Amino acid sequence: MKAWIVAEPAALDAGPLRRVERTIPEPEPSEILVRVAACGVCRTDLHLALGELAPRRHGVVPGHEVVGVVEAAGSGCVRFATGDRVGIAWLRSTCGTCRWCRHGRENLCERSRYTGWDADGGYAEFAVVDESYAYALPDAFDDEHAAPLLCAGIIGYRALMRAEVPPGGRLGIYGFGASAHLAAQVAMAQGATVHVLTRSAAAREHARDLGVASVGPADARPPEPLDSAILFAPAGELVPAALRALERGGTLAVAGIVLSQIPALDYDADLFQERQLRSVTSNTRADGDDFLQLAARVGLSVRTAPYPLDRADRALNDLAHDRLTGAAVLLV
Repeated sequence: MKAWIVAEPAALDAGPLRRVERTIPEPEPSEILVRVAACGVCRTDLHLALGELAPRRHGVVPGHEVVGVVEAAGSGCVRFATGDRVGIAWLRSTCGTCRWCRHGRENLCERSRYTGWDADGGYAEFAVVDESYAYALPDAFDDEHAAPLLCAGIIGYRALMRAEVPPGGRLGIYGFGASAHLAAQVAMAQGATVHVLTRSAAAREHARDLGVASVGPADARPPEPLDSAILFAPAGELVPAALRALERGGTLAVAGIVLSQIPALDYDADLFQERQLRSVTSNTRADGDDFLQLAARVGLSVRTAPYPLDRADRALNDLAHDRLTGAAVLLV
């Protein structure tokens, strides 16, 4: 099968991705073999290729927003049948026995493993996954538009929950790419007033088209105090500005897996009066199930930029240079 691997993490000009031919994997017991139809290109893939996120497996196939059809199943599989459409996401396995797993917080499991990081992902014609970690996908979305839901969507939803937007609250979104444009729509559907702050003029125009209350540059002050904020841009220098935009008791959730250095915070100006700064770590499977149902019910508009599988390196390059509004998706 055709696949892309992270041969050696490096600057994109050095070509960290390499096209290879791989043997089609055989599903182990409880695993399904998926013929890939589409795979979203996530900023985490970019961090992996650049070495900002160290690969846990040499020559790993990246990609964790995978949509496809079950081609075969290992022994013991009961959830899916051959021909079923499924999704493969970032969270790949957990121990199931630690205190985090037992209390519904499997995203914090110390033995968790991830698609496209610990094991091969979806920049390929086939992929395998334990069926317990695969998702049934809503019919409301075709393959191309379902792919970004599996990480950009789910993580955006997790970030929205971590931000604790009160009913009818005011939410600031910093950065406006694949994840943010989905989270903004969910927040507005739930009654929030959304203000978008991002450096990209094209992204600001996209946000306007979606009906947000205001847009502005990433370092601007929103037109009213915020109850909650989410930082999607991997820019630690925006943390103080986002905290200072919060009303008393407000919460800032940082959604990225990688963040540049946060400048020194002033306790009185940035955190006092019970402002909170929170991280977002992966998601639980329950988050994924809840979000996919919500996405279909709300009728999310998913903006995509399709690329053939052979142009995965170009898609990653366009993401790195902010040439995208919405989500890049590889079509296999």
